[in-house]
Amino acid sequence: MKYILIIGLIFAGLVSSKATLASDCDSTCQLAQINSYFSALDKVSLKNSTINDIDSLLALTHDDVKYIHVEYEANFTKDTWRKAFIRNLERGAYQNSSENEMRVINTIFGKNHIAIEYSHGVIQPNGAWQPTEPLLVIFGFTNGKISLIKELW
Repeated sequence: MKYILIIGLIFAGLVSSKATLASDCDSTCQLAQINSYFSALDKVSLKNSTINDIDSLLALTHDDVKYIHVEYEANFTKDTWRKAFIRNLERGAYQNSSENEMRVINTIFGKNHIAIEYSHGVIQPNGAWQPTEPLLVIFGFTNGKISLIKELW
């Protein structure tokens, strides 16, 4: 009986460890989330985007996400950020075409954070992507999800 209890405790520990590992998000996972974020943000920026596009973007983030834009003095929670997106949508601010695309240029990985150099750009008729100026953003992660987006431009 004592051995069964010990084996049970070891098994429970292994299951718990695997569950913890499954919820971890290493740098590859984090970078994939960032690329998904930029793709979803591109979709929100398209002419005729919808509230569903906004909600799809925000679904990629942690419930307690903070969006901070230093230059514009923005400091949003998920709810206030959603409202800001909807205001922009309603006033017709999103007018990009499918040729507009943001891309990650460089990354610096830190503990639960990634510094991203990225750029807006336009896909040319020959298929080449023409970037505009490079920009800097810091992404933070909590429980494997984006929990901080801090724009530093």
